[in-house]
Amino acid sequence: MYNTEYIDDYKRYLTYERHAPVNTVSSYIRDITQFSNFLLAVGKGDFSGVTEDDVRSYLLRLEENGRSPATVSRCIASIKAFYSRFTVEGFISLNPASGISVTSAEKKPPRILTGEDVTRLLEQPDSNDPKGCRDRAMLETLYATGIRVSELIALDQTDANLATGLITCRNGKERVIPIYAVAVGAIEHYLSFSRPKLAAPDERALFVNTSGHRMSRQGFWKVLKGYASKATISEDITPQMLRHSFAAHLLENGADLRSLQEMLGHADISSTQVYARAVKRKLKDVYNKAHPRA
Repeated sequence: MYNTEYIDDYKRYLTYERHAPVNTVSSYIRDITQFSNFLLAVGKGDFSGVTEDDVRSYLLRLEENGRSPATVSRCIASIKAFYSRFTVEGFISLNPASGISVTSAEKKPPRILTGEDVTRLLEQPDSNDPKGCRDRAMLETLYATGIRVSELIALDQTDANLATGLITCRNGKERVIPIYAVAVGAIEHYLSFSRPKLAAPDERALFVNTSGHRMSRQGFWKVLKGYASKATISEDITPQMLRHSFAAHLLENGADLRSLQEMLGHADISSTQVYARAVKRKLKDVYNKAHPRA
């Protein structure tokens, strides 16, 4: 097969067999496409003829171009996973990356808002204004469920079962997440008061922009930045920080890791354990600052 055929096949595999989230698929495909471009540039036009030395040369090129250790680690993981798929299927005989061990960069701990910051943020939108009403519902939904911003804007009206207090997230592998009563109320108010004024006819999206169509990532980003400024939150806030805060705050209040893993849609519990470590660090910091003999 040509390299493009391998990449197309791998994308279908990730999307329809692994049910990987859209952002994960994009990340893997971007890494493999860049690796393919490198191979073509050095005269290696076929994935099946790649050697371990070729992979090491690519990693060296990344380092020379100033890529961070975390990026290099991610790329080798992408290449390993890609070749694992095709060695199992028998299209490629050996995985040229199997013997390469890249020291994982120390991941920065997730940036987490305090409960007070979250409260101030959620109080900023004016629920008596159609846009403010919509914004309040979006922010409450994001913090209530911990979903990604791409998943938030992908929600359709039918994905919010307000009678049972559940949100169905269909971006990647489908999962159902509880939503607290205040967020349910914010969405109900938006649907009855605001959305009829904003939405275009036949628009299925739950959250719409001022043009009446599905909210974009960039649009939500601007909304969040504006309210963070009004709330005088010093952190450079991102949508991901609300997801991090959702996870950390649940753990602080007794949630178990497996339930949190399911709600966040993590394929591997090691991704969820990052939040447990962050909570432990916070407790240790509190102890060291507060204990008279610490």
